[in-house]
Amino acid sequence: MMTKFFRTGMFAALLLAAAACNDQTVKDFTANAYTSFSPALQAEMARKKMSRESPILGRIFKEEGKLEIWKQTSSGRFAIIASYDICKYSGKLGPKYTEGDRQAPEGFYTVRPAQMNPNSRYTLAFNLGYPNAYDRANGRSGANLMVHGACSSSGCYSMTDPQMTQIFAFAAEAFKGGQREFQIQAFPFRMTAQNMARYRNDPNYPFWKMIKEGYDAFEISKTPPRVDVCEKRYVFNRRLTNGTTLSATGACPAPDTSASAAAYQSYQKGYEAAFESAVTKSGTPPAKPSIRGADEAKLVADWTKRRARGERIPIDPPTLTADGKVVATGRMGRANTEAGRRMAALEAAEAEKKRVAEAKAAAETAEKERKQAEKAAQELALAEERNAKEAARKALAEAKAQPSSQGTVDAIAADEAEGKSKAKGKAKAAEEAAAASEMPPPPPPPEEGMLNNLRKKATGALGSLLGG
Repeated sequence: MMTKFFRTGMFAALLLAAAACNDQTVKDFTANAYTSFSPALQAEMARKKMSRESPILGRIFKEEGKLEIWKQTSSGRFAIIASYDICKYSGKLGPKYTEGDRQAPEGFYTVRPAQMNPNSRYTLAFNLGYPNAYDRANGRSGANLMVHGACSSSGCYSMTDPQMTQIFAFAAEAFKGGQREFQIQAFPFRMTAQNMARYRNDPNYPFWKMIKEGYDAFEISKTPPRVDVCEKRYVFNRRLTNGTTLSATGACPAPDTSASAAAYQSYQKGYEAAFESAVTKSGTPPAKPSIRGADEAKLVADWTKRRARGERIPIDPPTLTADGKVVATGRMGRANTEAGRRMAALEAAEAEKKRVAEAKAAAETAEKERKQAEKAAQELALAEERNAKEAARKALAEAKAQPSSQGTVDAIAADEAEGKSKAKGKAKAAEEAAAASEMPPPPPPPEEGMLNNLRKKATGALGSLLGG
């Protein structure tokens, strides 16, 4: 019992601490944010029966490149008060799947004062609150996904600085008026029957059809829908009793059967008829590129990691075709960052080291081949010398066997001595030429002339003896 009481007390204390922190954040934020409105904008708010501090809601449409600010009127319904051209957003149509996939999120997000950053290095920024309960339940990852100024994006929605100044003013005034949080609805496009028909074969279509229920709820009532997550999916305007909450992975309650649910069903009938008509209609604008699910997200995330390490990679992130083929640009490069420059220096050092090693190996190979050629030339010269000696010996022996052959014997001996001298001279010349050049010298030609001369003389001498 005491343990339960202690836990309850601690929980209450945490709630009070969180509330106090949030109140202080509101004060700090509104004190620092620029909160002036132009006379024209104030007149427009008055015409639409909006107060300066009435609650706001944001809507984002990727394909149209728009960020809208809606503000509550005196009727309790919301009306659009400002529409801005998005300067840049990262990635393609489709939700964010994983850290590094460079996708700007899609879905329903909540922004509180603590998420507003008037001191951002991107001029002004607020955190969308990604990942939300739906993202976490589906294993999606990422952090610091913003709407910010400076017109530069890497997974965010980027606006111009003047636009962010005015968006901040809307948020600051709403928080001052007591709004504790505002909703950002991020869609791939305006979820009309015509656009849904255009993208009916897209791999993200089931996700888009799910968030369209929240889109439709706002279109019907012009009030922010209640957003919950159960069974790992978004549900909208579900009636919960006794202050219960839904588990993102738990069971969903039964669908609403109230008057608002009936209005939604009536709206759906009109939508379905328009959808069927759009499917059969020709001449619709082509669909824009979208991320092909978690598989392509992983490819892009790996590309992002390699880019951050400074590696040479394709200039643009890879894409995945409908048949699963990976497509990457042929142009290669590395990010001009500290990591990129460091990696370039390392690769240059490795390349130089490899060049020196290859040059050394080539020189060693050339020297080895030179020595082998020199040895082969010496062996060839010795072989020719042995052959010449053997031929001369045989000729001399045959000449001695015949009478009156002294002159022939002397000639053969003289030729043998001359052949030895010439062979030695050529062998020496080959050695000197090989030593003077890095390339192996050509082997000396065989002494064909000397051998032929010896054969002719020996044959002539024997012929004379036999003829005589």
